[in-house]
Amino acid sequence: MNGLATIVALGFVLGMRHATDPDHVIAVTTIVARQRKAASAAWIGALWGLGHTLTILAVGGGIILFRWVIPPRIGLSMEFSVGLMLILLGVMNLTGIWRVIANRKTAANGRPIHSHPHSHGDFVHDHPHGHGSGGHPHDPDRTPVGWLDRRLGGVGAYRWARPLLIGIVHGLAGSAAVALLVLATIADPTWAVFYLLIFGLGTIAGMILITVVIAVPFAWGSARSVRVGEMLRISSGVLSLAFGLFLAWQIGVVHGLFGGQPTWTPE
Repeated sequence: MNGLATIVALGFVLGMRHATDPDHVIAVTTIVARQRKAASAAWIGALWGLGHTLTILAVGGGIILFRWVIPPRIGLSMEFSVGLMLILLGVMNLTGIWRVIANRKTAANGRPIHSHPHSHGDFVHDHPHGHGSGGHPHDPDRTPVGWLDRRLGGVGAYRWARPLLIGIVHGLAGSAAVALLVLATIADPTWAVFYLLIFGLGTIAGMILITVVIAVPFAWGSARSVRVGEMLRISSGVLSLAFGLFLAWQIGVVHGLFGGQPTWTPE
């Protein structure tokens, strides 16, 4: 019983700490940037953690139970996918908000405009409107995120598929390291897989807390001023893009994913 309690406590605590890894926090920040409700942010965190846990169990379980050996190039490719995901999230955030700002500055007939939030499902973005004959200069279909949110925002599967998919991709990067660490400390494969499950539950709990904490300043900023909300979303997009590019360069060039002799140490 003492051994079981130790596995549960250690796995849950380390899973919560794992949720605070920089790439994880940056990824969920770009997702919750347009959320104005703590409950919606919490669901995003839970689904991200669920996707992460599914990958950890699938890949980590294979390493523990079937003694899979992951070649360096495959391992680096899994980690490289996280960099690409961060780049994509950053570009989508920046493209969407930049179009809103640009359209505000070029309102038809030079008439004054104002912005207010529109929501599609649980997603919120700002539409600038012109006064008078200027009409509605911003077409949400022209932004990548807005286009998807407008057409699919009311579909439950779409709203929750995005954080789930991102969590699955992020799980690829850490699954091998977690499995190898468990394999080195827990001899029984059954208990080792059980540890992975508890680790995943800890990650889900940690990510729920993180997403709620992150959502608070975004909701506060958007409520006080449209421009404050925009600046927060721009900052999250720039951070995601920059960190994604850094990861891609480090994995692709420094660790040799695109070279002749890749070097990979699961972390």
